[in-house]
Amino acid sequence: MPEPLSRRLFAEALGTAFLLATVIGSGIMGEKLSGGNVALALLGNTLPTGAILVVLILIFGPISGAHFNPAVSLAFALRGELAWREFAPYIAAQIAGGILGVFAAHAMFELPILQISLHARSGLGQWFAESVASFGLLLAIFGCVARAPHAVPYAVGLYITAAYWFTASTSFANPAVTIARALSDTFAGIAPAGVPAFIAAQLVGMLAAVAASRWLWPATRA
Repeated sequence: MPEPLSRRLFAEALGTAFLLATVIGSGIMGEKLSGGNVALALLGNTLPTGAILVVLILIFGPISGAHFNPAVSLAFALRGELAWREFAPYIAAQIAGGILGVFAAHAMFELPILQISLHARSGLGQWFAESVASFGLLLAIFGCVARAPHAVPYAVGLYITAAYWFTASTSFANPAVTIARALSDTFAGIAPAGVPAFIAAQLVGMLAAVAASRWLWPATRA
């Protein structure tokens, strides 16, 4: 029997909160300790993010599916693996959890809780990068669900670790993460003006992955 919806929503909110606390917190710590070396700061941001994803999916996957990402929830709804009546609550839980995670990171580093990012991220290259990042993330998830379900946590963590470095956008690949990062004027932030285009690009990549997965793995479902 599936877990009660309330428990699944709490897992989605808590998991997304920890994810954003890690993204923002490791970005702040990396920038503080890197001595102005942006590559070192990005590495300090990358490794904790990939690592926490493995942990969060392992502990929350059996409860809610560990989406932590509206694009993932929409993809599973389109595939008939998440009830449409549960889609909006999942998204709300993820966005709320992400924002709380950002606030928690600010509190831990004694920064102002409420912030708006000034970190401009825009341009065709970054938008295309977000489509690629989301496409690859969803393919990694669908491929593992079809052939190696127990590998999903490791595949997602490793994919995001890699995509931080091979995409021009550093692979947000997640609308909830994008929205939450607009509320942090730190290393990992994104100015609000860049959010809509990033989310649109992420959804394009997600839709492409849904179509590709139906052809690559036609006979399998979660």
